[in-house]
Amino acid sequence: MAEKNTTDTGAVATNRKAYHDYFIEETVEAGLALQGTEVKSLRLGLANLTDSYAIVKNEEMYLLNANISPYTHGNLANHEPLRTRKLLLHKAEIRKLTWKMTQKGFTLIPLKIYFTRGRAKVLIGLAKGKKSFDKRDTIKANEAKREMDRVVKERNR
Repeated sequence: MAEKNTTDTGAVATNRKAYHDYFIEETVEAGLALQGTEVKSLRLGLANLTDSYAIVKNEEMYLLNANISPYTHGNLANHEPLRTRKLLLHKAEIRKLTWKMTQKGFTLIPLKIYFTRGRAKVLIGLAKGKKSFDKRDTIKANEAKREMDRVVKERNR
């Protein structure tokens, strides 16, 4: 199988399920504290953000359940795939997000992992859960938009 080639501006992993299951109110970019083999795995695109979330503990933010597969050429010092990873944010940003999370139904969801100037970053979204009828409304609106775009495209030919 060919190795996935990622550029410094492209996303390594995205959480497409998050946009389906949650309303994203606000996004924040956070640094990611990683071990050496985790960076190598991320560069190969071996990450999965499904079912992952962020928590605040002792005024520090952590990413839980983010799966970064072990590096294939790693040795005994290879990393744990589901280990808790620290997110790098300023104290003021953490306090602001903590205050917003205390409101009813908000949680922190990672939306994507990417590299900026050689550093691994995570886009964290302040999210509120959707009900099933909200999901149906979103699907209906997306289908209507897709149909309108298709009609406009055909008309412009």
